[in-house]
Amino acid sequence: MAALSITGVLVLVALLSASLEAQRSPAGYVKVVTGTAVIRRAGVDRPARPGDAIYENDGFRTGASSSLGVTLKDDTRLSLGSSSEIKLSEFKFSPAQGQLGLVLKLLRGIAAFVSGRIEALRPEAVRLETPATIVGVRGTHLVFRAEGP
Repeated sequence: MAALSITGVLVLVALLSASLEAQRSPAGYVKVVTGTAVIRRAGVDRPARPGDAIYENDGFRTGASSSLGVTLKDDTRLSLGSSSEIKLSEFKFSPAQGQLGLVLKLLRGIAAFVSGRIEALRPEAVRLETPATIVGVRGTHLVFRAEGP
């Protein structure tokens, strides 16, 4: 009987977490994957595929000779080169409510960034971070690199 209760609770937790993810609005979508790339969500890695939804706090990692292209809801575009890792630490895009924010943390590798509407509406709300520096974005296109483990 106790095993049945525990199984029931686990099924309920799984259904609730799937329901919560379905209710959250995606920050954007994977557009292109070459080679191997993963999305890390809540500590779990899953293969990245074109069309996959991405969310605030997701991380992305590419393998050797691989790349990943992502487009966010505000039309920001992000491309990761091989052996790279980045985290979408913050994404808020609700202009009508005045909620705008984008923070990307490049942990290692190389990334290309093309700004979208968040930068156009509130440039100070966009930050790109590496282990060594924080960059406030005041332009439309840049490439940045981070040396890491």
